[in-house]
Amino acid sequence: MLKPSEAQDRADSLISQAKTAGADAADAIYVCDAATQVSMRLGNLEDVERSEGEEIGLRVFVGKRSATVSSSDMDPQILSALVGRALDMAKEAPEDQYAGLAPEELILKDDPHPIDGDDGQDPQPEKLRELALEAEDAARAVEGVTNSEGGGASAGRSIVALATSHGFSGAYSTSGYSISASVIAGEGDGMERDYAYDSVRHFEDMESAQSVGREAGERAVSRLNPIDFESGAMSVVYDPRVGNSLLGHFTGAIAGSSIARKTSFLLEAMDTEVFSSDITIIDCPHRKRGLRSKAFDGEGLPTSKTKLIDNGRLTQWILESASARQLGLQPTGHASRGVGGSPGVSTTNLHMCNGAVSKADLIGDIKHGVYITELIGMGVNPVTGDYSRGAGGFLITNGEIGEPISEITIAGNLKDMFKSLIAADDLEYRFATNVPTLRTDSMTVAGG
Repeated sequence: MLKPSEAQDRADSLISQAKTAGADAADAIYVCDAATQVSMRLGNLEDVERSEGEEIGLRVFVGKRSATVSSSDMDPQILSALVGRALDMAKEAPEDQYAGLAPEELILKDDPHPIDGDDGQDPQPEKLRELALEAEDAARAVEGVTNSEGGGASAGRSIVALATSHGFSGAYSTSGYSISASVIAGEGDGMERDYAYDSVRHFEDMESAQSVGREAGERAVSRLNPIDFESGAMSVVYDPRVGNSLLGHFTGAIAGSSIARKTSFLLEAMDTEVFSSDITIIDCPHRKRGLRSKAFDGEGLPTSKTKLIDNGRLTQWILESASARQLGLQPTGHASRGVGGSPGVSTTNLHMCNGAVSKADLIGDIKHGVYITELIGMGVNPVTGDYSRGAGGFLITNGEIGEPISEITIAGNLKDMFKSLIAADDLEYRFATNVPTLRTDSMTVAGG
């Protein structure tokens, strides 16, 4: 695996070749991933995988025409031919008045912000095997667990380098580690499955394998013997593990391409109260050891902490350069890309801030409602905000979480759901997108 500086040199070299060959502008991105994964099932080694691959992508501009090519072969002759092919393709492409690199005056010129994303560790497969076995054993030890889909542990490292023809060049590396377990409780037609996992940048930050496994086992057992219940309009409470999906629908609705194409249910929402005034949503690209921390975006622009929702009010779209030009705005440092195609947008370490009530108080006045721990399917209309998803979880009766429920449907409209959201005060930073326990009173629930 290359060092970040070597990866940066490779991207710089490809840009230089493209300029020499006649490109008016160009950018190149190099990505290398290496990972080891070990899987255990029923106490036996099931699989050991080791993967390592590198790719480089080149985007060239000839006037307002552009093309993107990529290769996983780093042979100099192959890359030289890649440049020629990209230019030939660009000359035949249709013109796009919004195409181009990010504005030169906005690119990152200072040293990248440190994110502490790589601990330099390289645990051996034997250590990963030990962790995977510990996780599965802990899950299987929970009374009521009858079978296992396995325990797993992985370790990996990624190198990313980006260079542009108008002066940006940068690279960074990140490490990543995970532990997981998935088990089955019950027998016959009454079997239920659940899982747990932990994912971190630094090996020392990982939860113990035993706690991950125990959580998986307890979750599976808690779902046994689901009951039928009365359908209707009622309060819905989202466990943080699934509540973060609501922020995914939100960020999709404020993405520049959705706004430019007029395909968002939040199209007219800028500077209005989208959530209640108690809700603040922040994107934190510089969080130390964050799962998606990065000092520059996919176009070489600096990243910065951003309040996307400030006391309920929508403050900005998330824009890459093409959609920003179309909307007459500036890009926001949220460009995201792979080695193929033009940049899109994404958030980094996104979270909804804590509310003012405990989880117990959040559900304490609910006479009849549901606590959701699982979501199924993707029944969301991004244009209208209509929302309908399969779900599972637990019944809430007189302020207490009680019997399990499964194969239900929860439905509403995201505009109404966002407005009515109430957040508890139990936020934890476990995922790339994090929320506290959330409650909405604007949904209809149909029993299975």
